[in-house]
Amino acid sequence: MIGHKRIANAPAWLLHHRPFRDSSQLLDIISRDDGRLTLVARGSRGAKSRLRGILRPFMPLQVSWSIRSDLGTLTGAEMDGPPIALSGEALLAGYYLNELLLNLLHRHDPQPEIFAAYARAVDGLARRSDLSACLREFEMALLGNLGYALILDHDAKTHAPLHPDLYYEYRADQGPVPVSRGEGPGSYSGDALLAIGRQDFSSREVLQAATRLLRDVIAFHLGGRELKTRKVLLELRDTARIPDNAIDSADNRNLL
Repeated sequence: MIGHKRIANAPAWLLHHRPFRDSSQLLDIISRDDGRLTLVARGSRGAKSRLRGILRPFMPLQVSWSIRSDLGTLTGAEMDGPPIALSGEALLAGYYLNELLLNLLHRHDPQPEIFAAYARAVDGLARRSDLSACLREFEMALLGNLGYALILDHDAKTHAPLHPDLYYEYRADQGPVPVSRGEGPGSYSGDALLAIGRQDFSSREVLQAATRLLRDVIAFHLGGRELKTRKVLLELRDTARIPDNAIDSADNRNLL
């Protein structure tokens, strides 16, 4: 059970918000020192609330709250730096980051390394054209800090070092195991796995392999929960609302 706490001016990011009662909101945030938590922001949707332009995703914040149960109460929030502007696929990628944290982080479990990785990723999405590489770096950091680090230096059966000329099937609950042929969705060359381990995404083929690998491993740890951002991207592509040249760019072909 959580004891009564008052927190002042904690570095935080807003992951998700939804209406609550007449003019309030429920906020899902990640804070550097207290992890993921949910706060009630009373009156924050009111026309005169000074928080209306502050409580939004991708805005670095300093947040104050009080809490005595699983649900806390927001007591203050202010900007902790300039807002980060995301648009187009970068914005969708940002919401994907948020959705990963909402689904994989336990409440009230401080994860300062993940907090720092998230801040780097959001900044990277705003600055970089290789959105897919930015997401893969964050996914690897997230899995590693949660205790689910990818095994990318030895095979899971014999513990022999991965050989660049051999092929492996990556099993999410074990790691890579040698296979005789490089066919099938779970098969990867040793060379690609070693490059992913170095986070060397300069090759289009390695980046596509990393996207496929991390998609499968994250799906395993989600336990059947579907990510809405991935579904939205597929629907947008199906209805051609994202131009083909944006979908098929070398870096963003397999964004999510």
